[in-house]
Amino acid sequence: MFITPSMAYLSDMSLTIGIWAQPVDQAGLDFVIEAERLGVDSAWVPEFWGYDALTPIAAAAAVTDRIRLASGIVQLGSRTPAMLAMTAMSLQRLSEGRFILGIGTSGPQVMEGWHGVPFSKPVTRTRETIEIIRMITSGERLHYDGAVYHLPLADGQGRALRCAAPPVEVPIYIAALGPKNLHLTGELAEGWIGNSFFCSTADIFFDGLRAGAESADRSLSELDLTVSVGVEITDDVEEAGRRHAEGFAFTFGAMGSASTNFYNDAFARQGWGDAVAEVQRLWLAGDREAAAAAVPVEIGLQQNLIGPPQEVKRRLREYRDCGVTTLRIAPSGDTLDERVDALGQLMDLVADINTEPVS
Repeated sequence: MFITPSMAYLSDMSLTIGIWAQPVDQAGLDFVIEAERLGVDSAWVPEFWGYDALTPIAAAAAVTDRIRLASGIVQLGSRTPAMLAMTAMSLQRLSEGRFILGIGTSGPQVMEGWHGVPFSKPVTRTRETIEIIRMITSGERLHYDGAVYHLPLADGQGRALRCAAPPVEVPIYIAALGPKNLHLTGELAEGWIGNSFFCSTADIFFDGLRAGAESADRSLSELDLTVSVGVEITDDVEEAGRRHAEGFAFTFGAMGSASTNFYNDAFARQGWGDAVAEVQRLWLAGDREAAAAAVPVEIGLQQNLIGPPQEVKRRLREYRDCGVTTLRIAPSGDTLDERVDALGQLMDLVADINTEPVS
């Protein structure tokens, strides 16, 4: 079984750090190289409607030795499960066992508008994709009869094949916000790719993950619980918090349709429903400046690590103490040197709190 950080460090509840990275050019590769040098645990490569998540991981694997390399996330439905399994096996071989397959359903705007794939049965599609990938990577002959996928196709000429590559373990992490997907993540995945997360309402997410884990005779501690945060070490907390808050206007207004926005739903479940609805209303009305101004500054401050070193250290403790095992961070800075410097400062702070007892 693949050993996740939450399992490996359960005895002392250490917090590990991953970075958001886009290693599609030399500067992006250099950032991953520097992160590895600083002791960062993992690099997470995004995918939306620009570069893909998987090709850059192959490039990063060629210039690193230790850092784990994760897709954050591959959009389900953009590739067949078999193609995804084959690519994951290739990346696991190229990286010598350092690859994490991070997957998620995305949303109807991207899947139907960009990929031309109907956004239907997202939780079922996730389950079936994972089951098929694990059949392939374990060396089983592929015969699957699900609600979404039927392999081989009925009444066709296809044959139930066995992967020609040798079996390999591929840890799978799921990006999940809603209750059903959280339950599925706890049941099947090695890790959770979380966002829209407030430490004060952690159980909104963890309860579903825990229930899913227990349904599979597992415990929540067997999952790597990862959360996305920005990092800005600064004395001007109010200005930085306001600026980071304004960035959420795009999330609330554009990352979904007027009727379907999973991020807004997640914030609403944590008590921010009215504020988020107003931001979305202003954005959809075309007043983007007013939408940005309407985002409460508390969202910017509580969704990120912002402030002088002691405040950032206090926030790191909050994440560690509520049960988060990995922070996926985006350090501030316009240049490589600035981002590396911010990352180095953060790693020093993390090293300090990991020597402290959990409160």
